[in-house]
Amino acid sequence: MFGPGFKFDGGSVAAGVVATALAFGLTLLGLAYVLGPISGCHVNPAVTLGALVARRIEPVEAIGYWIVQFAGGIVGSLLLWALFSASPLYSRTRTGLGTDGYGKASLIHISAGGAFLAEVVLTALFVFVILGVTDKMANAATAGMVIGLTLTVVHLIGIPITGTSVNPARSLGPALVVGGTALSQVWLFIVAPLVGGAIAAVAHVFFYPRYPESKEPGEPEPSLDPIPTA
Repeated sequence: MFGPGFKFDGGSVAAGVVATALAFGLTLLGLAYVLGPISGCHVNPAVTLGALVARRIEPVEAIGYWIVQFAGGIVGSLLLWALFSASPLYSRTRTGLGTDGYGKASLIHISAGGAFLAEVVLTALFVFVILGVTDKMANAATAGMVIGLTLTVVHLIGIPITGTSVNPARSLGPALVVGGTALSQVWLFIVAPLVGGAIAAVAHVFFYPRYPESKEPGEPEPSLDPIPTA
């Protein structure tokens, strides 16, 4: 496992899990408040799919988000690789780059089926929370905090299982850099989170039905504001 600050060789697994989970969660917490008012902070294809299925955004918007999300994931991975390659203690093949995996690439050697189920469940939970806290009935002021802390919990649970994806763009970038097993297994960490995102959207629509809003004759239909997502 790749745990910066706790030995590059992953010698301190428990500390590495906590540090990595906090890094993901707190970073997203900050981004949600900074980028949320601008673009909705769409940095996760699974969340974007959830927003699309829940009719929060239009298909053309979703496609645009997906393009830049995967591009961002690849560029970010290359930058991270360049940064750590400056250290003589780092090895791309031995240390990796935080890739996800199953079988021998998993801390608990989980099977492909178990990894798929874990990613679907964790992503569905994550996206369901996001859609809930960004609903018009929710308190927008606390949305970013809830989203960031939920991602932290998801990583605390998921890192020992698969390394935690719940974000196809986050998985593809490192896999392309590292190659090998990570690249051959990355399909699961693209498909499973998307399935989880879609399931979360269906559940959200069921539990949060949209009622027609009253408007004056001739008034245009209300638009959906961008939502702070992940």
